[in-house]
Amino acid sequence: MSQTSQLIDHTLLAPTATAGQIDTLVQEAVDHQFKTVCVNPTWVSRAHRAAEGTPVGICTVIGFPLGASTTAVKAFETTDAIANGADEVDMVINVGWALAGAWDDVEADIRAVVEAAAESPVLVKVILETCLLTAEQTAEASRRAVAAGADFVKTSTGFSKHGATVEAVRIMRETVGPDLGVKASGGVRTPEDLAAMVDAGASRVGASAGAAILAGSAQ
Repeated sequence: MSQTSQLIDHTLLAPTATAGQIDTLVQEAVDHQFKTVCVNPTWVSRAHRAAEGTPVGICTVIGFPLGASTTAVKAFETTDAIANGADEVDMVINVGWALAGAWDDVEADIRAVVEAAAESPVLVKVILETCLLTAEQTAEASRRAVAAGADFVKTSTGFSKHGATVEAVRIMRETVGPDLGVKASGGVRTPEDLAAMVDAGASRVGASAGAAILAGSAQ
C-alpha cells in the first residue's frame, strides 16, 4: 500500500455515471489501494457492496454540487448515505450564506451534518467551493467548519469555476492547524499537481486521474 495511493479519493461524480462505471471505479481503487471511492449518493450501496472485504472506503457527497439544499435535507441525506454504507461524507456549504456574511447559518448547516454522522464513525468533510470565495472568506469558512466539529475542509466540488489551488489549500491549512484534514479536489491530474497540493498542506486529494497520477509517480 503506497503512501501516495492512500492520499487519493478515487472520484466519479459525473451525472452520466453508470453502474458499470461505478464497478470499474471500485475495482481500480482496490487494485491501486486508494483510500476511498467518491460517488454520488445513488451509487453508495452499490459501491459498498463492490468494496466489501477490501480496505477501500466509500465516500459520498451531500448537498452537491450547489450547497443550496436546506439544512434538514442535508442532514437526512447524510443519514441515508450512512445507512447505505458511506464511510465519509463531503458536504457543500451554502455559498450564498458565506458571501452574505451569514456565518452562524453556515456553521449551523455544517453542524447539522456533523450531528447526523455522530453516531457512526463517519468522517465529515466540508466543501468550501473556494473559487467563489475570497481569501478571507475561505479562512472564515474553515474556522466555522472547525467550530462545527468537522473532520476535514475541502476546496472544491469540481463543478464550479475551477478546482483546487495551492493558495486556497495553504490558507485552509494555516487556518485549521495541523490536526484537521485538508482535501484538495478538482484539477489534480499529475504527480506534480498532487505534490504541490501536499506541499501546501493537503492531507487528501480528490481525483478522477488517480491511476495516471500513480503511473507518473512510478516513472
